[in-house]
Amino acid sequence: MRQCMAGILGRKLGSTQIFDPESGACSHVTVIKAGPCRVTQVKTREVNGYSALQLGLEEVSRPKLKRVNRPAQGHFKRAGVPPMRVLKEVRLRKDVEATAGDTITVEIFKDIKRVDVVGTTKGRGFSGCIRRWGFNRGPMTHGSKNVREPGSVGGKGEVPTKVIKGKRMAGQYGNARRTVRNLEVVKVDPENHILLVRGAVPGPRNGLVIVSDSVRG
Repeated sequence: MRQCMAGILGRKLGSTQIFDPESGACSHVTVIKAGPCRVTQVKTREVNGYSALQLGLEEVSRPKLKRVNRPAQGHFKRAGVPPMRVLKEVRLRKDVEATAGDTITVEIFKDIKRVDVVGTTKGRGFSGCIRRWGFNRGPMTHGSKNVREPGSVGGKGEVPTKVIKGKRMAGQYGNARRTVRNLEVVKVDPENHILLVRGAVPGPRNGLVIVSDSVRG
């Protein structure tokens, strides 16, 4: 897990375009609703061996409170916060002056130029080699039976007589954790908890993302 100085949980709302009022240039940006998050646990190097904040996002609605089990209820009660739908841990480079129950907002990025965004890519199910890896198809004429098949996957009667681990084949495509680094922060709107970053962010609309300051500055 990467370490950062500031981090927050959010939801990807989608993408849009903004125009520079001075030059008139158009930029593609991704809209992220970042926070507000509640600190549910503070971990320090003296007690836990590393520094981190456990953040909660989106309060559980009253009709669904019965779904929160007893251990989780006790955890939230000790922190002095209502039950939260999402809990994620943000690893920090050093201990910070924070206590359980504090609220983290997107305002922490007002002086930050670049951020890293972690998300889960769209799941596309079981896919073949052409869609998953961009393989070329075979000929479709003259009786060819190798139109969309992968072809040879290993030696026959040679060493090693097995399929080498990591061979590009058909399988699960997408639904993987991905990190996009060094995205430029275009605008921070603390009033509406909105963060605009230049570039694409992994995941579908309303997908969970973790935003933190860039390790590359």
